Amino acid sequence: MKKILIIEDHEDIRENLAEILELAGYEAFMAENGKLGVEIAERERPDLILCDVMMPVLDGYGTLSILHKKPATADIPFIFLTAKSEKTDFRYGMNLGADDYITKPFESNELLKVVEMRLAKSDKIKKATSTNNGSDFSLFINEAKGEEALKNLTIDRETRQFLKKSAVYTEGSIPRFLYYIEKGKVKISKTNDDGKELIISILGAKDFFGFMPILRGSAQTDNAIALEDCTIVTIPKDDFLHLLHANRDVSVNFIKMLAGNVIAQEEQLLHLAYNSVRKRVADTLILLHERYEKKPISMLREDIAALAGTAKETVIRTLTDFREEKLIDVEEGKITVLSVEKLKKLFN
Repeated sequence: MKKILIIEDHEDIRENLAEILELAGYEAFMAENGKLGVEIAERERPDLILCDVMMPVLDGYGTLSILHKKPATADIPFIFLTAKSEKTDFRYGMNLGADDYITKPFESNELLKVVEMRLAKSDKIKKATSTNNGSDFSLFINEAKGEEALKNLTIDRETRQFLKKSAVYTEGSIPRFLYYIEKGKVKISKTNDDGKELIISILGAKDFFGFMPILRGSAQTDNAIALEDCTIVTIPKDDFLHLLHANRDVSVNFIKMLAGNVIAQEEQLLHLAYNSVRKRVADTLILLHERYEKKPISMLREDIAALAGTAKETVIRTLTDFREEKLIDVEEGKITVLSVEKLKKLFN
């Protein structure tokens, strides 16, 4: 039987929560403030904690901070209970590492759904790491928490719609947001003094971007342009920096992102410097095939040229050759890769 700790200073709410959980087959423990909640958590090692934000003695923020510093309780899923009027302040708690939140008043089904989801995720992590040694286990848990905290950072943020070809930001502008793509694709590019564009990367759903100038404290050094109609979440840079400084797991996650970006850019430089035009176009098609989830590639030829580092006319000729060689198909301007393996073997 799963154990759930309820930390809530209002007796009626506390007992109502316990009744709902016990009827659903959980064992419920109750605490009237954060200090008592910490003591019970250390003693009972619950599978999940539900905690109010505003409480006497020790509030929800302090409770979460203490529990996350203790090895025995650091990995227990933690869900905040928050009134609608506290939602803005609640962002601070999510940045501290809370796993989720439930807004009061809530329906029983809503509560149980969130609890079940968080317990299932916790069980999945434990199962996935059951064969690992101690250090690997800790690394896996920290990465999972970092990814979850990043995801939480996008909750209840302003969402903006960008039409195809519209700029999300441009070189030289002051960075005010971290961006998260909910839907669509964005190209990140740089332009030389002659106005020639080089596409650095193609981003899609669930990708973050725009963090480099925030970390450097500089102006934007590239352009972000919508390749298609996009839905993008904007996260104020101060909130991002607070989370980055307060949550070690998120810091680790972004260091890995930065390292991945450096490796990708080094590979792109080698690709542009030493590969033939045909190979560069072929590699670009393989990349786009993955980015478009193996669906037909709907992209302007000049954008493909900017990604491959060649002229638009050269791309058009090469695509014609690939079509005649039955490596790709082109219909209504959309490119379908017929065989990734043949494109790869073409230059082996």
